[in-house]
Amino acid sequence: MPTSDTQHRGGDAALINASIAQLRAGLTAGEYTAADLAVAFARRIETIDPSLNSLVSRVGPVEPASATGPLAGIPYVHKDIFCAKGTRTTCGSRMLADWVAPYDSTVHERLTQSGAVLLGKANMDEFAMGSSSENSHFGAVANPWDANAVPGGSSGGSAAAVAARLVPFATGTDTGGSIRQPAAFCGVTGIKPTYGRVSRYGMIAYASSFDQGGVIAKSAADCALVLGEMAGFDERDSTSADRPVPDYVDGLDESISGLRVGIPKQWFSDALDPTLGDAVSAAIDELRAAGAETVEIDLPDADIALAAYYLLAPAEASSNLSRFDGVRFGYRCEDPRDLQDLYERTRSEGFGSEVKRRILVGTYALSAGYYDAFYRRAQKARRLVTDHFQRAFEQCDVIAGPVTPTPAFDRGAHSADPAKMYLEDIFTIPVNLAGLPGMSVPAGFVEGRPVGLQLIGRHFDEARLLNVAHQYQQRVDWHERMPSMAADSANDNREG
Repeated sequence: MPTSDTQHRGGDAALINASIAQLRAGLTAGEYTAADLAVAFARRIETIDPSLNSLVSRVGPVEPASATGPLAGIPYVHKDIFCAKGTRTTCGSRMLADWVAPYDSTVHERLTQSGAVLLGKANMDEFAMGSSSENSHFGAVANPWDANAVPGGSSGGSAAAVAARLVPFATGTDTGGSIRQPAAFCGVTGIKPTYGRVSRYGMIAYASSFDQGGVIAKSAADCALVLGEMAGFDERDSTSADRPVPDYVDGLDESISGLRVGIPKQWFSDALDPTLGDAVSAAIDELRAAGAETVEIDLPDADIALAAYYLLAPAEASSNLSRFDGVRFGYRCEDPRDLQDLYERTRSEGFGSEVKRRILVGTYALSAGYYDAFYRRAQKARRLVTDHFQRAFEQCDVIAGPVTPTPAFDRGAHSADPAKMYLEDIFTIPVNLAGLPGMSVPAGFVEGRPVGLQLIGRHFDEARLLNVAHQYQQRVDWHERMPSMAADSANDNREG
């Protein structure tokens, strides 16, 4: 018999840290219903999220479209960049603060078909531009481990929601590290698949040649299950890769004995926080203990990659965001004098400072007289980064290193210095330039704040990354640990 709400409250502590497979087993066994799960997690959102601000809006739980799909009955939240018909989709911006999506993104369609239950839309840096989730029209997101710390960005709301166990998983997008960096800062697992592996249809664009949807969840096993439902060719997306999607779950338990792990020597330099470096080195030691072999590799382009990205991505953004003009949809200024005034005031009032900064940089890079000096040279640098990765993969099967140079920084610490904020992406951006798959896996703590191990694979080799991450997580328990706010709330429910 399904549990009553009172009985179910007594099981919240166990439910919130259960894996997706465990939750599905409980549903199948009739220990609780999909409605019970939705109520339990919706209650957590109501109780905890006011102190996090991880969600922009909530969606009333509905019966899953499939009662038998791999994710049937499993609650989740979307990063508020994915369209879901009939839901407010804001991109964290005043420009779209009241916009209701008239159609579904492919990602939402596929998750719905798998039976997953949407509970809300996650807060984010405006139009995915940021590394701290402080650049949202709806206010900054707090890190569940330390309210004084940022949760990372731009998918900070998604990462914070999973870390606080508000939902078992969340969608995210990664343009220059926006899944991996917040996953590292919040102590959860996040995967950015190969460019083209997950459809971008209905995912509002920031930089079209970089943007890629992915998953944030507690563990690699959970990510494997969800990514398998999201991935695959979509004829509505011209950049979608027409390649078969393997069974990511099936390969999780394979041994990594003999696997060659490349360690970029340039990434373990004075720029890396030494205590964080020790945590990452300890994680790599665990891979060795599981039978993997390590080899030092040469990836000399981190600084070049950073500079190239912050020319190319803003250039694409300046083109993509030109559609927000106050005429067709979204925010419109009041009483414009003429068309020029409509454009200028709509954009100056509707966009935040970081978005306007990147539009200006991108427009400048594309302007006559500067295209060859900046944009074309940045594209050449992108090719160079890709070539160096290809040479590295001649020596190894996966690459391992830090996700970020430091643990999560304090809220407001970089607000007056955008360039310092951009340096937080120095280890993640090269992966996006090359279109490779990458993961962040919890690897410990530095002064109470989580840090992550980054794993990078060859194109379309997400299965290997998930396998390596899962084997690592069989040896450690970092991914099982919860912030005190999450555990305390579950205990309060049990005592109630």
